[in-house]
Amino acid sequence: MVLLAAVEASTKLEGALVSLIEHASQLGLTILKALIVFLVGRLVINLLNKLVRRILSKRDIDPSVKTFVASLVNVSLTILLIISVVGALGVQTASFAALLASAGVAIGMALSGNLSNFAGGLIILLFKPYKVGDYIEALNEGGTVREIQMFHTVLQTPDNKIIYIPNGSLSSGVVVNYSREETRRVDWVFGVEYDTDFERVKQVVESVLARDARILADPAPSIALKELADSSVNVVVRVWVKSADYWGVYFDINKEIYATFNKEGIGFPFPQLTVHQA
Repeated sequence: MVLLAAVEASTKLEGALVSLIEHASQLGLTILKALIVFLVGRLVINLLNKLVRRILSKRDIDPSVKTFVASLVNVSLTILLIISVVGALGVQTASFAALLASAGVAIGMALSGNLSNFAGGLIILLFKPYKVGDYIEALNEGGTVREIQMFHTVLQTPDNKIIYIPNGSLSSGVVVNYSREETRRVDWVFGVEYDTDFERVKQVVESVLARDARILADPAPSIALKELADSSVNVVVRVWVKSADYWGVYFDINKEIYATFNKEGIGFPFPQLTVHQA
């Protein structure tokens, strides 16, 4: 009896091990198939993304639209790949869809921000408050627009940082576009000492401005006495330049004014305090 029981137990254990090995083999093959689907899918997605970018680059399309469409294609293909991998794992797509539907509320809440960003991207492409290549400021950040993606706008700062800003915030917030117009006004305020003749200061500034060919003649430069401050007479200078020349003119005129004022004996003031002793 004991021998018979041992034989039966051994037979059951052997059957369990065989079944476990078979299931493990099937599971391994399923995982291997899903892995192959994933790797091949990623390769295909990369090739299709390159093809789409190549096609878009050959078309006369706004660069903002190109980057948005490329991002949209990439996200769509990635979603299809995820569904394919889930199917390769043996999960029925109908069951998977039912699972997604049952979790629709939670998923909708999780994706509400992204849906808002997607809608914001469409609004940006439609109304064009900025485009690729423009320098903008928004949400306390500033930089050149490099890409308008499906959910984000990518900015590159002057010190070469990359900033991703959600499209939803950009479409509904305040955006300052410094590149939209062909010309910009450059403003300076120069302080001179109180005993300095304003007309002489004006003539010196005019001579400095006249030597810079980047300064536009129309509208004409403006030089005026702005205010009588505590320690200085402040002179405001305003000129118009092409947008691309803004910073070059700003820094160069600062340098020329400093050198010319020193040469002409026009003094720069410093804070002073007069004490009267009884």
